[in-house]
This record gives sequence, C-alpha cells and structure tokens, in this order.
Amino acid sequence: MVFSDPKIHKLLSKVPVCNDEQSIDRAESDEMMSPVSKTADDQMQGIRMTKNFVGARLDIALLSVIGYVDTTTCYELTRVIKELIRQKRYQIIADLGGVTYISSAGWGAFVGEIRNIRDLGGDLKLVQMTQEVYEIFEMLEFNKILNTYDSLEEAIDEFDLIRGIDISKVEPKVQQTAIEIPSGQALTSGNVQEVHYVSPPTQLTVSDYPLAEKVKLAVLDNPLAKNKEILRKLRSDQFGKVRIGRFRLRSVLKQLSLDTKEKRYRFYRSR
Repeated sequence: MVFSDPKIHKLLSKVPVCNDEQSIDRAESDEMMSPVSKTADDQMQGIRMTKNFVGARLDIALLSVIGYVDTTTCYELTRVIKELIRQKRYQIIADLGGVTYISSAGWGAFVGEIRNIRDLGGDLKLVQMTQEVYEIFEMLEFNKILNTYDSLEEAIDEFDLIRGIDISKVEPKVQQTAIEIPSGQALTSGNVQEVHYVSPPTQLTVSDYPLAEKVKLAVLDNPLAKNKEILRKLRSDQFGKVRIGRFRLRSVLKQLSLDTKEKRYRFYRSR
C-alpha cells in the first residue's frame, strides 16, 4: 500500500521509530503524558512473545505478545519483526490480546516497518486488542495506517482469501510451531519449543468471513447504501458485530474499488 495521503505522511512522521536512542528519548517524554499508566504488575512483567505459523499454507507468522510495549521493551518486538522480514515472512499477524499497555514508542515498532512490509507484498495485521489499548490506538489515529480485527481467524482468512485460497476447502488439520522468545534473549535454535495441535473442522458463516468479504456482502445487500448504513450492517449479529470506524471502512471500500455508489452498483450488477 502506498501512503499517498499527506495526512498519513504527517502522522507517520510523528511516530517514534524504535531503532535509535534519539527516537526513544523523544518517546520517553511522550510516555509521561500518556493517558494510560502501567501498573506495578506491568512493570514487573515486561514482554513475552510466542511465534507460530498459521493459515492454510502455514506461512502466516503469528506473533502473540504478552505484557507491555514501551521504550524498554519495544526493541524486542522490533527485532522479531525485522527477523521475520529477513526470513521473507511478509504476512504477519500480531495478537495483542495479552497486551495491557502500548506507548508511542511501542506503536513505532509496528508502524516503523509497515511501509516496507507492504512494499514487499505483505501486511501486518493487529488482532484482539483490549478495549483500553484500542481506544488509545484509535485516538492516535493509527487505525488509518494499521488494519485491526476482533478475531485471529478473521485476519488469517483475509490473508488466505487475498491470495486466492478457498478457505472453505482447507484441510481442518493444522500443525503449528511455537517459539518462545523470552525478553532479553536472542532468537536461537535453543529457544525453539514445538507445539502441535489439530484444529476441529468448522462450518463457516458470514460472521467468520474476513472484513473485505463482509463489506462485499453488505454492498450486495444494498448497493445504494450510505457508509453509515454499511457500518450499521457490519455491526449486526449476522456480520459478527464488526468493530471498525468510518475511516477504516472508507479505506476498505477504496481498496475494493467500492468507494462510490456508482462503483458499488456496477459491482452489484456484475454478480
């Protein structure tokens, strides 16, 4: 994705990149003003990451993060993301369900690599953010840059569907390898711990579809609907109560070439 919007360029320029001391010095002053404070448990916990490979081809890197991400821990996260890129793993999902706090420097670990990842044909998707973390994420307008999903399955399915994989015909058995990455330790063969499990077969419903497919279905239901009507439909039980804002919806519609009523109607007539 090319960030052609000047507002996005301005937003990117303000994000501290977690790869040099000057950026971290600037970020530390930002953290003093953060509306979310780390608890005593956060400060003791630090960060812990687990890397898995998921999806129909087992080629999507799933990075599960637990703890908090700030100036003291963002280097660990940046290091792992850069290592994935060196391994030509360009489809990356970050599961933030276990993250209690992310500072401006922490967000820089994600935003600092997103342009490079997308230029290489991949993407970095965020899933399962807590309400507190998501509210700050949206307030800082990072939802204009990074794609977020309520569930891990939705992000995996979207990666697979974009690459032309029929997710309804994928074998239910999926082997995954977990790699524990303790804070402060390098990623070596000695850190690898294999975990294997079998996922049960599932019957897909509309609520299981990735966001792009849900948007297409909403448009097909009513090609002349306004954006707020599409949002209302996406938030219904049928569509899995999708939690996105109007800016994210505009971005998805533009990517699908459905950003005007004329384009939506042509899409409707073509189906």
